[in-house]
This record gives sequence, C-alpha cells and structure tokens, in this order.
Amino acid sequence: MFGRRPQAPQNKKVDTIIGKDTIANGRMEIRGSVRLDGCFDGNIHADGDVAIGDSAKLKATIHAVNITIAGEVEGDIYASGRLEIASTGRLYGEVKAGAMCVEDGAIFRGSCEMLENEEFPKLLPGEVSEVAVSGDEIGGNE
Repeated sequence: MFGRRPQAPQNKKVDTIIGKDTIANGRMEIRGSVRLDGCFDGNIHADGDVAIGDSAKLKATIHAVNITIAGEVEGDIYASGRLEIASTGRLYGEVKAGAMCVEDGAIFRGSCEMLENEEFPKLLPGEVSEVAVSGDEIGGNE
C-alpha cells in the first residue's frame, strides 16, 4: 500500500519462537528471525524478521528488517525493510519503515515515516543515535 520498495522476508526459517503461553519482559537480541505468539514487554532487536502472531500482546520497541503484525503491539516500530499489519493486527505507536502495508480491518494509531535506504539508521543494538541524543530533528535544541 504505502511501499516504495517491497522487500520479501529474508527467509522462511524462524530461528526463535515465543509460545502463546509465554509471558516475558526485558530485552531480546535475536540473530535471525523470531515469531512471538505470547506476551512480551521490553525491547526487541532482530537482524532478521519479526512475526507477531494473532494471539500475541506486546508493549515493545521493535527493530528488525521485516515486521509482520497479526496481534497487538503498543510501541515503536523500526523496520528497515517492510512493515505489514494483517487484518487482525493492532498497532499503537510510531513507525519508521522502508515500506508499509496495512490490510483491511487492521488498526493503526500513531505516526508513520517512510524512509529511504540512506535515511534508515544503521545502529547496533544498544547504540543511541546522535540525533536522538541532541534532539535537533525533534525541535528540542534550537
């Protein structure tokens, strides 16, 4: 829908699965792809794809290549590739993505910024952007 460069998921393989009966919080750093079907509160950094199943409830900031949301997410999304919100998905938060698709029936409340390759920050997990620290682009330190 709002995409400039469709990017298929890196691979069909899921390296980590968080089951629907799981309740967890904290920080997850995933080398590869992850599927979440349970509840999670915290930060997720994946160098692959993140799939959020329809039974999942997250309060999280998510950094990944491609992100698919079929459950509920409250938090900010940073997808260097593509963000997809399925018809059962609900997203409440800020989005920065290379491409975005919102299916009929999905709920999205927040703001969205479409980024080009050279605009997307290439941060390692745990690093803080100079822009975020200075606040210059947010209108803070003028």
